[in-house]
Amino acid sequence: MPTRKTILITGASSGLGEGMARIFAAMGRNLALCARRMDRLETLKAELENKHPNIRVLIKPLDVNDYDQVFAVFDAFRTELSGIDRVIINAGMGKGQPLGTGYFYANRQTAETNFVAALAQAEAAMEIFRAQNSGHLVMISSMSAMRGMKKNLTTYAATKAGVAMLAEGLQAELIDSPIEVTTIFPGFIKSEINEKLKNTPFMVDTETGCKAMVKAIEKEPLNAAVPAWPWGPMGIAMRHFPLKVVTKMM
Repeated sequence: MPTRKTILITGASSGLGEGMARIFAAMGRNLALCARRMDRLETLKAELENKHPNIRVLIKPLDVNDYDQVFAVFDAFRTELSGIDRVIINAGMGKGQPLGTGYFYANRQTAETNFVAALAQAEAAMEIFRAQNSGHLVMISSMSAMRGMKKNLTTYAATKAGVAMLAEGLQAELIDSPIEVTTIFPGFIKSEINEKLKNTPFMVDTETGCKAMVKAIEKEPLNAAVPAWPWGPMGIAMRHFPLKVVTKMM
């Protein structure tokens, strides 16, 4: 398995993206980091370069809902770093409300950011990987993608299921190809996206969760639930238990 020396992470200004960037930097990887909040990226870049002077850290502003900008930013990173070895599609949001309660705008924003923008990022990444005939695409889904979720999670879970199916379609296409595709299904890992959620079982802190994610990503499996315990067994249960039981689990 090749060492992925150059890694692009979207949504890298906070939460899981920021946490993964710190871990990959400590592993000596060069980083291409993008997000909307450039001030936070600049702070992160300074921190990482100070701690790890042997790596390169490039940063660029990116709103993933600006699809033309997605392609432009990915291509600029590719040019400046002479290629990209791994792209982690991490940017997303957790806003959502029960359907039919007057919050279509919030559910639409979640759907566009988590799925349509993820499609744009996957397109941009795959253009690079097809040209290189190599690369590792990582799609960050969610354990909520295993089944339909109720109330505020309904739209969010649907978008994350869509992301997982997008990745699986690529996996089917790229069997025996030099291009690898991994879907990560995080359980409850503390971050900005879920800080207001209540009744979150098995929640772990950001650092613990990000270490588990990086460990899984480095193995380049087709799919991985993280942290593996308890979310590996939980994933099996969620897929097979009656829906009434699953809704009480999450």
